[in-house]
Amino acid sequence: MSVLNMGQCGITSSKTVLVFLNLIFWAAAGILCYIGAYVFITYDDYDHFFEDVYTLIPAVVIIAVGALLFIIGLIGCCATIRESRCGLALFVFILLLVFVTEVAVVVLGYIYRARVEEEVNKSIQKVYEEYNGTNTDAPSRAIDYVQRQLQCCGIHNYSDWRNTTWFKESKNNSVPASCCKPGTSACTGSLTRPEDLYQEGCEALVVKKLKEIMMYVIGAASTFALIQMLGMLCGCMVLCRRTRDPAYELLITGGTYA
Repeated sequence: MSVLNMGQCGITSSKTVLVFLNLIFWAAAGILCYIGAYVFITYDDYDHFFEDVYTLIPAVVIIAVGALLFIIGLIGCCATIRESRCGLALFVFILLLVFVTEVAVVVLGYIYRARVEEEVNKSIQKVYEEYNGTNTDAPSRAIDYVQRQLQCCGIHNYSDWRNTTWFKESKNNSVPASCCKPGTSACTGSLTRPEDLYQEGCEALVVKKLKEIMMYVIGAASTFALIQMLGMLCGCMVLCRRTRDPAYELLITGGTYA
């Protein structure tokens, strides 16, 4: 096989891979938007335990990147098939910007992940102190939701409820019904039957949940950043070959492009 044929084979392979990657970018756009939306929805459930709204920055960025990836996929497919020099250059440039953005998302994700425990420790005591047992009160709904969802009770354990204003005012020696284990229909939250209550505290589980959410963002950004590196490499190969060879083979027609 001649060097020319080998080069043509390599460049055709690069174009084929690039078209395939653009299809992956479309799928990635939907996945990234889903992950960003999931982070927003979950944050809304736990926002009383985490006051730093800047933690949502990675989620905002990843949704924006997802929307941009859809456009990138469209530009990339058209530019690769039509062998548009300007289109390929624009494609590679935008991919580079998105790659840098995703690296920033990974860095921010690790920064905010490290701050989760400090933020929760600072907020959770205040939220439990504001609990009043009514469904119309936002902190009360948040605590009941978290205790049922994470199957926990109190900050460190159910005995923490003894120190809250709600417990002292209710004077019934009981914790909220959201502390009751599933299947204990007769459970009223009474501390005289601790075996009916969740034994683990909520603080550690909230921290763990929020860290898991941040790892979803970090993992998604890292994975698609690697895919975009491959896309930039293939795009540069096609662009360089197209620039140097005026008799360039089109991907869909097998003809030449002057």
